[in-house]
Amino acid sequence: MDRSQDTVAVIGAGTIGLSWAALFAAHGRTVRVQDPRPGIGPEVAAAVRHLTRLQPQAGDPGELLSRIEVVDDVEAAVTGADVVQENAPERLPLKQELFARIEAAAPERALIASSTSALMPSDLAREMRTPERLVVGHPFNPPEVLPLVEVVPGERTAPWAVEAAVAFYRSLGRKPVVLHREINGFVANRLQSTLFRECVWLVSQGVVSAAELDEIVTESIGIRWATAGPFESFHLGGGPGGMRHFLEHLGPGMARRWKVVEQPELDEATVELVSAQVEERFAGRTYEQLTDARDHAQLAVIAARDAARDEPA
Repeated sequence: MDRSQDTVAVIGAGTIGLSWAALFAAHGRTVRVQDPRPGIGPEVAAAVRHLTRLQPQAGDPGELLSRIEVVDDVEAAVTGADVVQENAPERLPLKQELFARIEAAAPERALIASSTSALMPSDLAREMRTPERLVVGHPFNPPEVLPLVEVVPGERTAPWAVEAAVAFYRSLGRKPVVLHREINGFVANRLQSTLFRECVWLVSQGVVSAAELDEIVTESIGIRWATAGPFESFHLGGGPGGMRHFLEHLGPGMARRWKVVEQPELDEATVELVSAQVEERFAGRTYEQLTDARDHAQLAVIAARDAARDEPA
């Protein structure tokens, strides 16, 4: 553990903030949680119990909860903090106001990270006096399960802040990837959104049902991409000639398909069609049951993949 990152302030305790708080505590941090909603203590406790139920090696829930303090205001949360992880709603003026309060009360060298999935770090830091210490640290939900954190520097982010963010997330067992430049939606959400656009179009056109589409993905590219990303997969798909052979021989057909990109409308009929199919499929199972099943399966996939990678060829 980096002892310079012992105290972490979590600003905003929605789904992501609660997950972060539990993960930080599981890795020995002292955590202060602030949220404008009153009485969030039980939600913090539930998040910790969820993590320890999924990953018993994380420790005893009571021990983790002893490291987490719920405080009333932003200033109390960030005073003396080494790292601040902001998770407020995706409204730029709200976040800019928060960062003004955070930088005024946090120590001068505290790292300030935002979990935003849509706002540019340069915009978030526009009104800050110390913009050099702000980065985006965007997790893939749920952050206590999925390793990726996209670290996105803004125009005025200092190299030390990027390095500190990478070291911090690695110390939590995460896999930080630093983007070379900021872009709307970052990378993971752009990929996810593009694939989902095609999913909605295929279901809306009656090509497959929502359940069938999920099965197609989980039984093919979902497995493939969990073990080898798109570029590695297509490199192997090119045989001994690799990516060059793949692009020369199969690329033209793919390029023709790229020119025709169907754009489904999320109109009332499409929303009803997709929602009704999904709701019928999962009727009778609670949100907690579904997320527990998903998270157990994802952890098992990660563990099996990593074990296979560690085996000698």
